[in-house]
Amino acid sequence: MDTQVTSPTEEGLAHPAAEDIELAAVLHALSDPMRLRIVAGLAAQRDRTCKSFDLPVTKSTCTHHFRVLREAGVIHQRLEGTTKLSCLRRDELEARFPGLLESVLRAADQPPATD
Repeated sequence: MDTQVTSPTEEGLAHPAAEDIELAAVLHALSDPMRLRIVAGLAAQRDRTCKSFDLPVTKSTCTHHFRVLREAGVIHQRLEGTTKLSCLRRDELEARFPGLLESVLRAADQPPATD
C-alpha cells in the first residue's frame, strides 16, 4: 500500500494520511510505556516539545519514541523555528478507530491489577 504523507511544507516530517493510518501500527506505537506516557501528556496539553516531557530516557531514545508515534499516525509534529511541536491526531484517530484512543488512555490511567 502506498502511504500518503502531508504536504512537503512540513519540512520533511512524514505523516501518514488519515485514511492510511493502520491499526497494527497504532497499537504497536501505543504498546510502549514511554510512548503511552507521551500520548497521555499530549492528551492533557497540546503542542508540546520533546523536552517538556520528563522521560527517564536519553534524547535519542526520546526522539525515536516521537518518530514511532508520528509514523504510526498517532501524533502530528510541526517545526516552529528550531523547535518541533507535537500534538495528538485525536480527531483522525477517532474517525478511523472510534473509541480506541480514549479506551487506551483510560486503561493507562488505571492502576495495575493485583492478584
